Amino acid sequence: MTDRAMPQQPVILISGGNIGIGRATALRFAGAGAQIVIAARNADTARETLDLVSQAGGQGQFVPCDVRDEAQCDQAVAASVGRYGRLDVLVNNAGIIVRNRTVAQTTTEQWQAMLDVNVSGAFYLSRAALPHLAVTRGNIVNVSSYAGLVGFPGSAAYCAAKGALVQLTRAMALDHATEGIRVNCVCPGSVRTPMIEKAWQQHGQGAAELWSEKHPLGRIAEAEEVAEAIYWLASDGASFVTGAALPVDGGITAG
Repeated sequence: MTDRAMPQQPVILISGGNIGIGRATALRFAGAGAQIVIAARNADTARETLDLVSQAGGQGQFVPCDVRDEAQCDQAVAASVGRYGRLDVLVNNAGIIVRNRTVAQTTTEQWQAMLDVNVSGAFYLSRAALPHLAVTRGNIVNVSSYAGLVGFPGSAAYCAAKGALVQLTRAMALDHATEGIRVNCVCPGSVRTPMIEKAWQQHGQGAAELWSEKHPLGRIAEAEEVAEAIYWLASDGASFVTGAALPVDGGITAG
């Protein structure tokens, strides 16, 4: 976001903006006066987030969107531009994970789901958003993972999908730099979200401590810490940053 190209109330479209990192990102941008569009499947949690956005002084709307569906992604972008007249930032945050599955243990359906949500969803939304971002000289921030930078046991499909998202980020950054569009991604380590809390329940007592201990800083991230990195990448402060895969992982990829 730049003062020369951005309005007082930039328009931010966030896939999966209803919970976790997406919700924290919506609130971070709302606190800076942005207009928020949440593209998600769950209307109830999306409305809860919009209530919080309103309390933070922001404005927003919910657009039903399953990112696996190309047409719904097109409609989400069209709805954002139709209501606010522009689009300034796209945050491709929607994602899923299948844990404890090697290639031999991963079903075709699980493999396809990893690609459909984590990669194709970002592709569809980006493709629809790029013409509008060229007008505003806006930018895209993708939410990948440290598993997109290094291998992680038992997460073959997830590593492949998040690695593909890192490479999609780099390719788009090169392709659209001349249009003034920046494209970056964050690569979080473990983050306190409903997804990881569900995983802790499945792994039993002590799982939270084990997750924390694998990070050199000795803890997992809060969703707000990742949201801060996303906000920075979309801001004036990162105006010369494009094609970056920024680890926000407590040092886990440094070793």
